[in-house]
Amino acid sequence: MAITVPPAPPSSADDRRSHDDYAPWARWYERELGWATEGTAPVRLLTGLRFDVLEVPAAAGRAALRRVGRSGPVALAGARMSLLVAAGSADELPGLLDWLEWGGVTLSLTAIGTDGRITAPMPPGGVPSRPGAAVWLRPPGPRHEGEPELPALVGLGSRGGDAPDLVRLVDAVATECHRVRLMRARTGRSAEGPTAQPLAFS
Repeated sequence: MAITVPPAPPSSADDRRSHDDYAPWARWYERELGWATEGTAPVRLLTGLRFDVLEVPAAAGRAALRRVGRSGPVALAGARMSLLVAAGSADELPGLLDWLEWGGVTLSLTAIGTDGRITAPMPPGGVPSRPGAAVWLRPPGPRHEGEPELPALVGLGSRGGDAPDLVRLVDAVATECHRVRLMRARTGRSAEGPTAQPLAFS
């Protein structure tokens, strides 16, 4: 099924846009992906229904993605990266971090689940309206009922040809968050500060 991408809202001198300009984005997420949205300026995606989100420093996220290869959709907004995972994963994260022996370590890792929201990136194929605007690095594909694409916790180890394994993803993300924190402490720079140019992942 081909995905029809709505046009970007028109730019203006003061970068203000009307609610009507963003309405096609909300309709696109609802119709093409079946994702619940809220608001139109900006459009927000509701978490805890079709997916949860792991939010990490962009530098840690890029390094983790290089390690795990396959993942679900990934978005970038400023210096933070959002990795979409199966709904319910946010509730599993504290126990999973304990099991992986990361429970006592301070990590810049946030799980967003039920009743949460993230700013919707511009649908794939569009051009960001401003620097730091939310964009897809690994965009979501069209919905296919019964075909998993989000990392999930369904037992330990590899899931073969199915969705990427949540355990492996969380372990890689925690490792890279810790590495970024150590580098920040060593150099005195913030983990949330400017990072290298975003990479496009396929």
